[in-house]
Amino acid sequence: MSTPTGFRRRYGASPLHLLLVLASFALAVYAGLRLFQGDTLGVAVWFVGAALLHDLVLLPLYSVTDRAVQALFPQGPDGGRPLPRVSVNHVRVPAFVSGVLLLVWWPLVLRRVEHYTAATALPADGFLGRWLLITATLFAASAVVLVVRTWCWSRAQRQARGATK
Repeated sequence: MSTPTGFRRRYGASPLHLLLVLASFALAVYAGLRLFQGDTLGVAVWFVGAALLHDLVLLPLYSVTDRAVQALFPQGPDGGRPLPRVSVNHVRVPAFVSGVLLLVWWPLVLRRVEHYTAATALPADGFLGRWLLITATLFAASAVVLVVRTWCWSRAQRQARGATK
């Protein structure tokens, strides 16, 4: 079984996938070793705290939010696929991107960095407005895509009903 098909059958994916997974593990080990060269206890506490925060607070929070959004977009009248099948993702994706932006830039968004202006000579007061504008734009674009998909879906349903009559 030295053929690529045999490997794919045993492993479940292509050899390239295995290579990429091994490379990502090597990169994670390298990053971990570099992190632990400095403040080992601080990094360990941060890592455990982040895992606990995610598992005990964030996971239940976004699971409940996801269920609430799914309840807003119920199944179609015939119990088939939801009106637009990807409707829940139209809330998930912009919320995720907005959350990542907030996670990366939260000290500046929440104005928690006093030394930013001294270090960069740039004002630190515009980040909250920009983050809110980006978040609003993401949700608005997602809403436009949802409306277009819903319209296309309903048009296809009307055409399918017209073809069966």
